[in-house]
Amino acid sequence: MKDGLIFDMDGTLWDSSENVALSWTEKIRELGYDLPDITQKDIMGVMGLTMDRIADILFGSLPKKERMELLDKCCDHENDFLRSHGGILYPELENTLIRLKEKYDLFIVSNCQSGYIEAFLSFYGFEKYFSDIECYGNNLKEKGDNIALVVERNKLKKAWYIGDIQGDYDSASKAGTGFIHAAYGFGKIKQKVPELRQFSDLPELLETL
Repeated sequence: MKDGLIFDMDGTLWDSSENVALSWTEKIRELGYDLPDITQKDIMGVMGLTMDRIADILFGSLPKKERMELLDKCCDHENDFLRSHGGILYPELENTLIRLKEKYDLFIVSNCQSGYIEAFLSFYGFEKYFSDIECYGNNLKEKGDNIALVVERNKLKKAWYIGDIQGDYDSASKAGTGFIHAAYGFGKIKQKVPELRQFSDLPELLETL
């Protein structure tokens, strides 16, 4: 039995919102849809939601089946785009992962589509730091269920989920793990929880828990 750190993606490890918006707009124009450009603000507003909710919000003017088909095409193009362009890593991310890996097993759980986490890992060569990943796109399970799944299949004695929005806290609570708020990210947490002002502070914060 070992201890693990399970990370959210967007607003926790990186900010890919600008390149995601560019890739989605590119695909929408290529397919000939008369829809507004997808902006970075649009993407930041839906990050952390499940893919069906994102389709409802951004493509709500289309019939349900069509909006989901468009979302799938945008997500496929997004994965290709991010594998080539990456996003914005939070400061000292890799150096901090190296320090954390000395003591903890590291994991990623996100509400993203299949291939998104892999694009992140591939672009930066980060596969060597993470023992396991899971996402909504793989199994259509909610984040809380996937956190619990990662804990179970990796036989973790104790685990913390590190995320930036209220839904991350709620998911960690459902899964029965500890929670650390990435306060530099996209959201706020109503509950009083350990707070991370910058990613590089995580090793020291963990020593106090």
